[in-house]
Amino acid sequence: MSHDFQKKIILLLLLLPGLLFFLPARCPAAQDQDLTEFSIEELMEIKVISVSKKSQRLSDSAAAVFVITREDIRRSGITSIPDALRMAPGVNVARIDANKWAINCRGFNSRFSPSLQVLVDGRSVYTPSFSGVYWEVTDVLLEDVDRIEVIRGPGATIWGSNAVNGVINIITRRANDTQGGFVQASAGSVEKNMVAARYGGTMGKDKFWRIYAKH
Repeated sequence: MSHDFQKKIILLLLLLPGLLFFLPARCPAAQDQDLTEFSIEELMEIKVISVSKKSQRLSDSAAAVFVITREDIRRSGITSIPDALRMAPGVNVARIDANKWAINCRGFNSRFSPSLQVLVDGRSVYTPSFSGVYWEVTDVLLEDVDRIEVIRGPGATIWGSNAVNGVINIITRRANDTQGGFVQASAGSVEKNMVAARYGGTMGKDKFWRIYAKH
């Protein structure tokens, strides 16, 4: 293990206490299911929320929606959110360098995806200061992602003026489903060093939290 990689691990452990995010409790989720075992009728019953800001069946959604599930992510072996978006048809993903991306659904790609609304659990990560999405900061732990909903086409009526070319909603797992510790590290020869950690706990009987850091 290189000296630089050891420094990254130490830095991550030092920063971990400051990255505390409290998440509301939800009802316990059912056991994860393999979507490859679903019938066509069952797949059409999958619920999505990104089209109209409310839960509805995929077959009833009046938009071109593609859902990347947790099982899809696990099977693919990908290591980042932008890589996961390559699985969605109609989404253009270009890598600028080791950690910079250009992503869009329609038209020309640009560094900060100014015409694409990107959300994490329904909250926009669009930054008005430079009119775009900083993908390096949006790269949440893939282990915590439940699904990614991708809408190709305008969504400004629901999600705001920057949702011109599409909407990407990254939906994470419930805090009570990510209890305990998780550590992940990888190393490679072409700027591939990565270390991530997450820990989940409880506050009382009905409040759950988790913290995570990635570098």
